[in-house]
Amino acid sequence: MAKLIEVHPSDPQPRRVESIVRIIRDGGLVAYPTDSSYALGTHIGDKRAIERIHRIRRTDKKHNFTLVCRDLSEISTYAKVDNWAYRLIKSMTPGPYTFVLPATREVPKRLQNTKRRTIGLRVPDHRLVHAVLDELGEPIMSSTLTLPGDEMPLTDPLEIEERIGHEIEAIIDAGPTGLEPTTVLDLTGGVVEVLRAGRGDVSALL
Repeated sequence: MAKLIEVHPSDPQPRRVESIVRIIRDGGLVAYPTDSSYALGTHIGDKRAIERIHRIRRTDKKHNFTLVCRDLSEISTYAKVDNWAYRLIKSMTPGPYTFVLPATREVPKRLQNTKRRTIGLRVPDHRLVHAVLDELGEPIMSSTLTLPGDEMPLTDPLEIEERIGHEIEAIIDAGPTGLEPTTVLDLTGGVVEVLRAGRGDVSALL
């Protein structure tokens, strides 16, 4: 059964952050809160963890994974970012947006979109996530925690425990999250394409 780890939302306890990072480094799968909803997170490129996420969410190999990053410099390591895209991302981060960009060679092929060779990247506005990323020293491989048959992502740690607690290693409770997934913006075509309208406001782009 998943370990429930309670963490202070604005002042994450270092020992609990270290515990979360150990689980991720050991190949564990964690349900963690972000500035949008809960997500499933694990070590970047972990093949077994990818298969587990596919099984939990009942997705196929076309499913798009996201790398949750600390800042813009980390994004540029994993994606090819044109100047106009960089400026846009800078104006919208940290925040509840996922940006689809061409992947660099640093991204394991199993994480890339199989046809387009793209990757989703984001920088959330959440202190716990940043504390974990700082301790981990690399992005978290993530997928929005939306279960089969559900229209919206999960946001309640107790419901997550009840529904998938037997399938993951840890559930992180750092207080309330948002009720919507991120807004997904495709920046690969030279213009902004809204692939999914979520918590992030896109009115300025229309």
